[in-house]
Order: sequence, then C-alpha cells, then structure tokens
Amino acid sequence: MAVTDTVTEVEVHDVRFPTSRELTGSDAMNPDPDYSAAYVVLRTAAGGRGHGLCFTIGRGNDVVCAAVRALAPYVTGRPAPVTAADLAALHRDLTHDSQLRWLGPEKGVAHMAAGALVNAAWDLAATRAGLPVWAFLAAMSPEDLVSLVDFRYLSDALTPNDALAILRAAEPGRAARAARLKAEGYPAYTTSPGWLGHDDATLVRLARQAVADGFRQIKLKVGADLDDDLRRLRLVREAVGPGVRIAVDANQRWDVADAVHWMTALAPYEPYWIEEPTSPDDVLGHAAVRSGQPVRVATGEHAANRVVFKQLLQAGAVDFVQIDAARVAGVNENVAILLLAAKYGVPVCPHAGGVGLCELVQHLAMFDYVAVSGTRGDRVIEYVDHLHEHFTDPAVVTGGRYRAPAAPGFSARMKPLSVAAYRFPDGPVWRAGPDGEPDLDPGLDPDSDPDPDPMGGQEGTA
Repeated sequence: MAVTDTVTEVEVHDVRFPTSRELTGSDAMNPDPDYSAAYVVLRTAAGGRGHGLCFTIGRGNDVVCAAVRALAPYVTGRPAPVTAADLAALHRDLTHDSQLRWLGPEKGVAHMAAGALVNAAWDLAATRAGLPVWAFLAAMSPEDLVSLVDFRYLSDALTPNDALAILRAAEPGRAARAARLKAEGYPAYTTSPGWLGHDDATLVRLARQAVADGFRQIKLKVGADLDDDLRRLRLVREAVGPGVRIAVDANQRWDVADAVHWMTALAPYEPYWIEEPTSPDDVLGHAAVRSGQPVRVATGEHAANRVVFKQLLQAGAVDFVQIDAARVAGVNENVAILLLAAKYGVPVCPHAGGVGLCELVQHLAMFDYVAVSGTRGDRVIEYVDHLHEHFTDPAVVTGGRYRAPAAPGFSARMKPLSVAAYRFPDGPVWRAGPDGEPDLDPGLDPDSDPDPDPMGGQEGTA
C-alpha cells in the first residue's frame, strides 16, 4: 500500500524589489510601486515543494503574508494534493473558512492569500505529475475540470452542464492545439515602453524597440494629464506606424464622464482598448464607458472574484477579459472565469508584469487555448521585461510570443538567494550602508540556486 505524502510546513516570505527607484511600473494611480511578492513554499514529508505567490506593490505585502499564515493550518498536515478532487477540496477549504471569509467575503487580502496557497498546491501537484501546469490542466477530463469550479453565485450565467458542453466541444482538438502551441508559442504584448515615468525620448525608443523585437501590440499608461497623453500617444503612433496596436491603460483613474471625454479625445490615434477606465468594482460604469465612446474596453486585473467577472459579462461591459493569476483565489477560480468568458464569447487577454505574474498567467492562457476556447484569435498575454531573472523557470518571450513552458510545475519557484537578498526589511538590498547604497553582500548571486535551503529552514514558517 502506497504511503501518502503529507504537507509538513508552509514557508511565507516577504520579498520586495525596489522598483520605485527607477519608476518601473509607474502609472497614474500607482506612481511609486515597489514590486513585491508574498512568496509561499509548501514542503512535504517526502521532500516535495510547491511554490506560489501573491503580487503586491510594496506596503501591505506583510499584511498578505499574515493572511497566508492565518490560512496555513488548512494546508499543513494534509495529504499532498495529486488529483483534481484534492485540489478542488483544498480550494473550497481555503475560501470557505467562515471567520476569514467574513473579511471579504471572497475578495481582498484573505482571498488573495488563499490564491497564493492554491497556486502553490497546483505547482506541487503538477511537479509531481511531471507536467507544466498548462499541460496538467489540459490533460484533465472535462468532468474533472468542472469539479474544480465553485458554481455558487454563477448558475444564473454558467451551469456545470454549460461548462461541460464547452469543454467537451474543445476536447477533440486538444492534442493538435498543444502541438501548435509548442511550435508557435502564444501572442504577447508589452507594457515596458509605456510607463508614465518615461520621458518622451525613452518612450519612443522603447516603442520602436518593441516592434523590432516582434511585438505587434504595445501599451501606454494614461490618465494623469490629457495633453500629455495626446502628445505621448501621437509620438508613439508616429514611431510605430498604423499597423501596430496601441492599447492604453488608465489604472482606474477616472469617473465615467471623464473616461468618456478622455477616450473620445484619444480615439483619433486608434487605441486598441482602454483598460481599467474606472473603478474595478463598477460594472455599470464600465458598461457606460463602453457605450459612450468608440474605444473597446478591457478590465479584470483588479476584479475581486468570479462574481464580478460574471456581472461584467452579463452587462456587456467588456470587450476583453483580463484575468490575473494572483488576484482571485488561484487556478480554480481562474478556470471558472475562463469558462464564463467562453460562454459569453469574450476574448481573454491576461494581466501580467509584476513579480511572477508573467510566469504564472502564461499557463492559464495556454490552457484556455488548448482546452477551453480553442483559439488564440484576438488574444494576447501582457509581458513586462523585468524581474524574470529571479525565477528558476522564467517566462520566455521571443519574436513577440510566449514560448510554452516545458518544465514541470507553475514556473513560480524563485531562486533562494534572490529571496534572501530581497527579503523585507532585513535583506541586504533593503539595508542601507554608510554611503546610503544597498548593503548587498557580493556573495549573494541571484543566478545561483543552491539546495536544499539557504534560508535556514524555519524562517518564515507557519
């Protein structure tokens, strides 16, 4: 009789990168982000490890870490997940603690913390199966995939039978699409040229470089000043020509009337979409923006849960659904959102960037192509070219396309020495030396990855 492996501990690490020093990631609502991760490692009695994270932009990362620790008792002592049934049960336990759920319900810090643990469990299970998460998901039967989804609050828009019909319709072409994915990759777009902190010369140079690198879509941050946005969009349109898509992103900056006015003014430069034009909770506001001006609407990276996505789709408020791998409660809830989008025929264009979001969300988009929607039409995954060097299996984009991950797991494992160097507040990057510069021990090489655990085993353990 086989001995069941057990999760013995949950490590939680507050990892922060000082991206505010160079305004990387800056936008109209978030002018000084320090890209950060509440980083989770599940360890098992047999030596297995599962890695997950929750992305934040600095202050508050410690709050998410505390929430992960509060949920850790649902994971420790539990058999290591192997099957869809195991992963469904864990997801439900993590999202249905009545006292922690009260803080949301099913949204906010506790829900995001649950997502970090759920994603770590998927990394553990897929690694054990010897498959990348996208392929691990795509190998499941339609019945197993449906079992992952919590249909509470969804049945007026998506029933289990609806979901089964979608998945069964896509099933015959799975193998051929997986082969095309491995050969061709998945279309990407880049936000790296468009941060508000860039001067005009940098903006134009990076936009041209992105096109030379094979990207057919780039994105600009907007929303601080209309005259500046008009100038910046004009410069980029002149630099890249009419054949390249330029999306714009307001990061929730506007009221509805402002969004309509602003986008009407920007429309002559043919923005491909306006992203997050208003509050992510305002479903009817997004619908009004969509109907009030000519540019298509994208949103979802800050949508709290599957219910908000359901309402955005029911209200006809979005042209593009933007899932986030670490905002909702992990893989399971994102499977629900992918099925909702397929039911309503709306393309999914995932949000990425940050710390590890490119690494994670590529798996979800690729699973969607292989086993749910069956198409890459009108679909792109965001790409931001920073911080990938801190992961052992970083996202790879060549010629404007994500390459399909081949390594087992969720691509979420950070290099241990990167974790040690950027741990907040005591990591050497965050300790100022006498000259005010980071007191970084030259022996800490982020490219090395010693085993088994240079962080002392117990530090950060819940």
